[in-house]
Amino acid sequence: PLRRMTTEVGFYQLSRWPLERALPRLLERAAAQGLRCVVRFASAERLAQINAYLWTYDADSFLAHGGPEDGHTSEQPVYLTCVEENPNAATVLLLAEGAEAGDRDAYDRCLDLFNGADAHALAAARARWKTLKEAGYPLAYWAQTDDGRWEKRVDAINNCFRGKDKD
Repeated sequence: PLRRMTTEVGFYQLSRWPLERALPRLLERAAAQGLRCVVRFASAERLAQINAYLWTYDADSFLAHGGPEDGHTSEQPVYLTCVEENPNAATVLLLAEGAEAGDRDAYDRCLDLFNGADAHALAAARARWKTLKEAGYPLAYWAQTDDGRWEKRVDAINNCFRGKDKD
C-alpha cells in the first residue's frame, strides 16, 4: 500500500519568465504570508548569481534573504543554499533548476521550479513527478500566465507530464 506523504509538491513550469524574474515574485508572496523559505540550487555559481540579483531586482522592493556566507542564518526569512539544510526553520522549500531534495518531508510545501523550454529540464521534471507520484506525494502542476502569475492547471498535467501513465 502507498504511504500517504504530507508534503505538498508543486511543479512550477517556467515558460513565460526565467527563474530570475519568477523567483522574487514567489518569494514575495511567501513573505506576505509570513512563511520562511529555503531556496536550493544545484550549483554554488547559480546561488551566487541569484543572491546578487535578489538585492537589485526591483528598486521599489526589498526581499530579505541570505546564504551561508551572509551570517545570521537562523534569522533569514529566505535562505539560499545548495545543500540539504534548513537553518531558518523554513516550512517552504523551493528547488531551482533540478536541485535535489532528499529532505522534502521536513517541509510543508515544496516548489519544484523548472524550465519548460529546456528538453532536458522537462524530462528530469517528468521523472521527478513520476517518482513522487508513485511515493504517494500530493502533487500539483502550476503554469505561468502571460503576466507571470501562477495558475494551478489540471488539464495541462497530461500535456506537460505526458508519459506511459498519462498522469
